[in-house]
Amino acid sequence: MLNAMRKNAGSWMIKVLLGAIVVVFIFWGVGSFREQRGGRVALVNGQTITYDEYLKTYNAMIENLKLRFGDNLNSDLIKMLNVRAEALNEMINRKLLAEEAARSNFQVSKNELVSAIRSLEVFQRNGSFDTRLYRRVLEHHKRTPEKFEALQKETMLIDKLRTFIYNTVKVSDPETLEWYQWNRASVNIEFALFEPENYKNINPETEAVQAHFQNHEASYKTQPMIKVRYLRFEPHEYKSKVALIDQEAIDYFEENPQEFIVPKTVEARHILIKVQPDADAETVEQKRKKAEDIMIMAKEGKDFAQLAITYSEGPGKTGGGYLGAFSKEDMIKPFSDRAFSMAPGDISEPIRTQFGWHIIKVENVNEETRKTFSEAEPDIRKKLIATYAEHMAYNAAESVYDASFEEDDLRQIADSKNLTLLTTDFFTKTGPETNIAQSSQFASVAFNLESMEISEVQKLGSDYYILQAIEKMPEKIPEFADVEDKVRADLITKQQHEIANKDAEKLLSQLKSQTLTSEENNNVPRFISTGFFKRFDIIPEIGDEKNIAEVVFQLSKNNPFPENVINGNKGYYVIRFKERKTPGIEGFEGEKSEIKETLRRQKQAKTFNALVTQLRNNGDISIKDGFL
Repeated sequence: MLNAMRKNAGSWMIKVLLGAIVVVFIFWGVGSFREQRGGRVALVNGQTITYDEYLKTYNAMIENLKLRFGDNLNSDLIKMLNVRAEALNEMINRKLLAEEAARSNFQVSKNELVSAIRSLEVFQRNGSFDTRLYRRVLEHHKRTPEKFEALQKETMLIDKLRTFIYNTVKVSDPETLEWYQWNRASVNIEFALFEPENYKNINPETEAVQAHFQNHEASYKTQPMIKVRYLRFEPHEYKSKVALIDQEAIDYFEENPQEFIVPKTVEARHILIKVQPDADAETVEQKRKKAEDIMIMAKEGKDFAQLAITYSEGPGKTGGGYLGAFSKEDMIKPFSDRAFSMAPGDISEPIRTQFGWHIIKVENVNEETRKTFSEAEPDIRKKLIATYAEHMAYNAAESVYDASFEEDDLRQIADSKNLTLLTTDFFTKTGPETNIAQSSQFASVAFNLESMEISEVQKLGSDYYILQAIEKMPEKIPEFADVEDKVRADLITKQQHEIANKDAEKLLSQLKSQTLTSEENNNVPRFISTGFFKRFDIIPEIGDEKNIAEVVFQLSKNNPFPENVINGNKGYYVIRFKERKTPGIEGFEGEKSEIKETLRRQKQAKTFNALVTQLRNNGDISIKDGFL
């Protein structure tokens, strides 16, 4: 595929699309490894990935993960996401893609590289590239110009390869129509529901309850419990100790220009005439004509706010359709694109979105500005003080942890440093009943400690903690008498489900074989019709039951019953197919472009990921033993 790709996009594309195995990598990360920074962690087709390079990628992932998860970030989440391996995978993929781009004769000239770097806003002051700022920002991030420029060139090469691949991806009209009809198809079914809770008068003998307990002893175990003492380091308590000099605020302002841009906003009103996304062409046109008539009245001088109150079908009609000031990203794209192309006082023609037809009146436009240093300084100082206070809190916690290597009693360490030591009551893995952020994570740390072991520094919420386990209570199987009521209730529920499932299976079998007598028919739950619903809709009369929706779209008049009873949230369902509607092409043209773009993006990602997979399969990749 790779040789063919370099010669002709059309032929290799077919192979990729037919044979692709999609691998999607999601890269997030946090923390640091206590390992030596030097040395090689991996070799990719003869190219070395050093630990320093790896660590920069890993730490960059930290920030992404913090932005997404905030205070919910913890070591369990990091481990679950397999961040260490994913960071290395990203670097391996970059090496392979950059090498493939070079082999495919993609090039980045010196002028292209210089132009790209000079256009980055982070290196600009007053709209122009600033050499001193460029070097200062790189020094702040511990990069030399040579290394940054090499990395930027590598990124641009990969982007050229990606753009080439993306541009070869096509989506045909028949393919788009097929997806439209698959996605917009609807079915009408009827169902009988056997609800376990309706089966009353189930009263198992004590012997049966005891037997159920003996067969399921593990599910009745008491939870293990633990008691800990801990120190808490709260950053807000250190803010008064921060001595911030003016130059630090100035440096921050100069090194983060993007942060102080106030984006362009538009202040507007709108009138919405609703149209269902799957409405036929005739309905769409009728609604458009109605919107056009309202637009004409507005342009003739009728009060727009009053027109909105009278005609709009949107939630803001009582306020005259007033939307306030919004940025371009705040609104759906067709609406936003039109609003941001208008001047104050302009009234738009009807604009179609997934909600219907909109008429927009722009009342004010606030152009993009950049805060001055004096405007930004209070927020900068607040941010820097908070950052330094957090560092001080962490350093205080780290000094306690360092002291634990010489003293194994947290109480004595706390006394020597004049710190307040706190002690919990016994608690389970759900966490202690105290004012601790991320209580379950606090418990997770505690339960991983041996008796009298002191933890490393832990960040939970905005605070830092050090824990010491002082007493543990293991789980145990209780006496039957202590849990008899719970066991009896569990057994009754189990028997209710068994009977409901059995009755549902009997009915389904009789319907399939057409052996259901009229007398038996009177004793089963009545069949209820849902009406038509689409593949991803909430099912009328049933609710959000994805397993039911998955099954019913496989049914037909010739195959009206599913193979088995369906176990849903409310009980056991016997399903019978009634009708199917395949959408015509009337509403297709209105959605064609959006569907085609969605399918194209999916194909682009699939094709690019297939290339990455093939490069990895064909590459010579070795990872340092024991690194992962």
